Amino acid sequence: MNFLKILDKIANEDLSFKQTSRAGALSDLTAFGKKAAAVAIPLGLAGAMSGNAKAQVATPAPTTGNPVTAKSALTDALQLALTLEYLEDDYYTKGLAMTNLIPTADRVIFQQILKHESAHVAFLKSTLTSLGVTPGAKPNFNYTLNGQFSPMTNYTQFLVLAQAFEDTGVRAYKGQAGNVMSSQAVLQAALQIHSVEARHASMVRRIRAQKGWIEGNDGGNMPSQTNAVYAGEEQTIQAGFNTATKFGAAAGSAAYDEILTTAQTTAIASLFIQ
Repeated sequence: MNFLKILDKIANEDLSFKQTSRAGALSDLTAFGKKAAAVAIPLGLAGAMSGNAKAQVATPAPTTGNPVTAKSALTDALQLALTLEYLEDDYYTKGLAMTNLIPTADRVIFQQILKHESAHVAFLKSTLTSLGVTPGAKPNFNYTLNGQFSPMTNYTQFLVLAQAFEDTGVRAYKGQAGNVMSSQAVLQAALQIHSVEARHASMVRRIRAQKGWIEGNDGGNMPSQTNAVYAGEEQTIQAGFNTATKFGAAAGSAAYDEILTTAQTTAIASLFIQ
């Protein structure tokens, strides 16, 4: 059974796993909705939220058997993904434009990552247009977190946010799988983008001399402002199985990467939208 069929099976069966399992998290994703937005931000990011950080990203609707609702869930998920890709594309564009920020040896890496993010933006805009929906406009981004960061003048901080953005994208794409299943073509493309985002994250981690995977909810020498990106990654129960049984909690959690819900993804992205 190939991966797409497995996802279809997950979408169509009445699963009874706990919400803490991967399958449960996927099937229960849309139950959070807007009510969860207010509680989706861990303490590490709560203080950074201000009146200037507005949630300007779409909240996908639950997918049902209704074709209209399914299309709405699909297009809202694509709009959310587009916002994240806009953010990454904008971040690397601005970083590469700064004189003496990125070392010469690393510039070629971020130039290539930027090409990937630009391609993702183009794909998402084209797909939304083909579905009869106007792609959301690119927001105005600010990466200082109310003066706490200076990533455009400090390369160490630039790498910190680069990793946070890539890790957010990896988890967010998984979190929207249930909302794009109405289109196998879009689902396949989303999975392909998800894999590339994971490779970006691993590459940035390598530059930072960190592990390529996440153990527990520790992103690897990351400041508290990025806590929301890694919230829930300490999960070790997968489909009712305790993955920590044989090798311990760190290895058990690292073997499975968790999703971010729509509310969590929206809260993280909104911190950088003016």
